[in-house]
Amino acid sequence: MIALVLYALLPMLRNTLVGITSIDAAVRESAVALGMTPKQVLLQVEIPLAAPTILAGVRLATVTTIGTATIAAAIGGGGLGVFLFRGIASVDAHQLLAGAIPAAALAVLADGGLGWIEKRFTVPA
Repeated sequence: MIALVLYALLPMLRNTLVGITSIDAAVRESAVALGMTPKQVLLQVEIPLAAPTILAGVRLATVTTIGTATIAAAIGGGGLGVFLFRGIASVDAHQLLAGAIPAAALAVLADGGLGWIEKRFTVPA
């Protein structure tokens, strides 16, 4: 679990940084000119504008983590990867599909759900 969390941090942090640093300087200056504190600028201007990019990083990290977690069975982690490795070892397509189909479905559902959330947080242009 710790390794999966650490592995997922890079895309999330990178997309957060890219999202916040890609905001136009004029928008930041306008917020400061309105009298906002740095905390208010971050919470009320930068994060809402960067939300689609931040959520894209979360989405990418989630799908990648699901895929990575399935191969955790190789080191005794269990999960759907057990069916995958048993199916490969015994050349049993049914067992292989018993692990692959649910893992793929979980990744597709997570991607779709997070994509829907990402659209809800997108600021209209």
